[in-house]
Amino acid sequence: MGISRVGFAGLGSMGGPMARNLARAGVPLLVWNRTPGKADQVAEAVEDVAELFTRCDVVILMLKDAAAVDAVLDRGGPAFAERVRGRTIVHMGTTAPQHSRGLETDLLAAGAKYVEAPVSGSRVPAEAGELVAMLAGDPGAIEEVRELFGPLCRETVHCGPVPNGLLMKLAVNVQLTAVVTGLAETVHFARAHGLDLGLLTGVLGAGQLASPILRVKTPKLADEDFAPQASIANVLANVELIAASAREAGLTLPLLEAARALYAETARLGFGEADMVAVVKALETLEPLETPEPLETRPKTHPEDEMRQ
Repeated sequence: MGISRVGFAGLGSMGGPMARNLARAGVPLLVWNRTPGKADQVAEAVEDVAELFTRCDVVILMLKDAAAVDAVLDRGGPAFAERVRGRTIVHMGTTAPQHSRGLETDLLAAGAKYVEAPVSGSRVPAEAGELVAMLAGDPGAIEEVRELFGPLCRETVHCGPVPNGLLMKLAVNVQLTAVVTGLAETVHFARAHGLDLGLLTGVLGAGQLASPILRVKTPKLADEDFAPQASIANVLANVELIAASAREAGLTLPLLEAARALYAETARLGFGEADMVAVVKALETLEPLETPEPLETRPKTHPEDEMRQ
């Protein structure tokens, strides 16, 4: 490996497993986390994030939000240029595309390289090294760090210039949000009618709807297992980013807006740190639908046609 040492900042539910996979693969790793106890369990750790940059050629950021990214880099502060100069910064978290575009501009101006690399997947694929990374940035910078994604991902996709990686991630999350929210409605409907949820899980897994996300989330819904893989708060933050990007493009996403309201209500009910399948709790609070008027199915005819009949 041409990289002498890799820094990893952010050891949350995703970052912790990712860093452990890098360490197990023999990557020379130095880690930092805001809560030091987590870092000690992964690899050699530093308490001062500035030391992470001093000792590493490449620094991977898997942080909560844009504010955390900027704070770790001291972006806008006196230490920023010296902290990043000559290093490659790999941003693997999810922030607004505009934030990433501005970050690239600032990093390049300071003499750093930048790779945008958000991932699709939650804690379980992170533990298994089965994430999908959506890479964006200078092809040469991407090639220099590509080997680092092997222990983390089953696939990497080069999406073009920044911020296309994050835009691709948000597009994927439009589908993910709709699928899991629809699955919550499915289980909610089945439970209300007294169906065997084990049978439902089997039927979903046997048909055209079968997918890894359904195999993981359907049993969690059936058992009301809300241990977090991707939390309500995390999903809601992603949905807000999607909604903002949709507004900028002049788009209306009605399914996403409905999901946005449901996840916000779930958080208000106190399930913000629960797995995203806890959105079913918001469904349980909704008033029953009134019996709708039957839709008119007969083709409409011109008044003159009716007179002829």
